Amino acid sequence: MGLFDSLAEERIKQAARDGVFDNLPGSGKPLPEDDLSGVPDDMRMGYRIMKNAGFLPEEVQLNKEIVSLRELIDACDNEGEKGTLERKLTEKEIRYQMLLEKRQINKSKAFHRYSGQINRRIGR
Repeated sequence: MGLFDSLAEERIKQAARDGVFDNLPGSGKPLPEDDLSGVPDDMRMGYRIMKNAGFLPEEVQLNKEIVSLRELIDACDNEGEKGTLERKLTEKEIRYQMLLEKRQINKSKAFHRYSGQINRRIGR
């Protein structure tokens, strides 16, 4: 352990002795459910880093757009606008399928294991 690590560890211990961590909000309550619980363990940290940096993988961004388009179509009363939205939806779905094939994501064991959970979560 380096000097910085030792110093940080000592400060944490001192803060605990001083009671700084007593009565924190949420103390004694379970941690919130991890929203990445459907991601395989070996990929979860990478996804968390990307999420915290505000980056979404292209397939996730496409899924969000597909869900939004479906909601817009359901709420749309104008037939002309509805047709335009349906064409956009078809384009996004084709692009999504092509992306899965290109990256061979749909051949991975993790994809088959978690695709049902993912689809239910995004409303497919």
